[in-house]
Amino acid sequence: MSDQMTIAAYLAEGGVLSNPDNAPPRYRAELMRMMATFVDSELAGAAGFADVINLAPGIKERIAAAKIVLEKTHNAEQVLAIMGDFGANTTRYANHHPWTARLDRAADIGATRTESDMRLAVFNYPLAGWLDAVMMNLLMGLAVDVQLGELTRVSYQPLAEVFRAVHPIERRHAELAAEGLARLRAQGMAHDRATAALAYWWPRVSVSFGHESSGRVTALREWGLRHTDNAELRRAWESAATSELAKLELDPPA
Repeated sequence: MSDQMTIAAYLAEGGVLSNPDNAPPRYRAELMRMMATFVDSELAGAAGFADVINLAPGIKERIAAAKIVLEKTHNAEQVLAIMGDFGANTTRYANHHPWTARLDRAADIGATRTESDMRLAVFNYPLAGWLDAVMMNLLMGLAVDVQLGELTRVSYQPLAEVFRAVHPIERRHAELAAEGLARLRAQGMAHDRATAALAYWWPRVSVSFGHESSGRVTALREWGLRHTDNAELRRAWESAATSELAKLELDPPA
């Protein structure tokens, strides 16, 4: 980077940073928000899924569920370590949030975050049995796959490297969910129950992509922290989810 080029201009032209000391205040704040959202969502998601492991219909399913809980927690740990480089108290952070806290099943908070942490809104809702949990894991797993595809290009190099490492792990979680639903279908899964679970989780996962037009996305583009609009990411998820659901003879809610 030229001595005459500002960090903002450097990032706007596709540059990357690798040292917390070089991060401007606004960039640092947005990066911390991004990392906190990922960490909190992973830890809350793992905590929620841990509660349904013993509801799984067989040993294979229990192993898959336990593997997802373990790997999501480990993925959160890797990003939390980078937050520590920016001064976060990682021990207190991991141990002093109500990761298992959930709203009432009938609640509808849209994309609103709660006051306790930065998890995506979808992770504030409780799981209602095994089928419901696997449906949520499929839809959100496909959303995470799309979102991580975007996050692997963030301009903070250490974080981009971690996201590239966890991306295939998270993709596998969606694949495990698809396999789990396929087994349930082969075992006579009730179509009306599957449709009800799908109708419940589809809109709640959809709003995790944010508003169609967000002024923050424009600012994040300038910092190299975002490259794709929310609407485009949502369309990619809808396409992937519709394709997977078709294999189960299910259609997305109208």
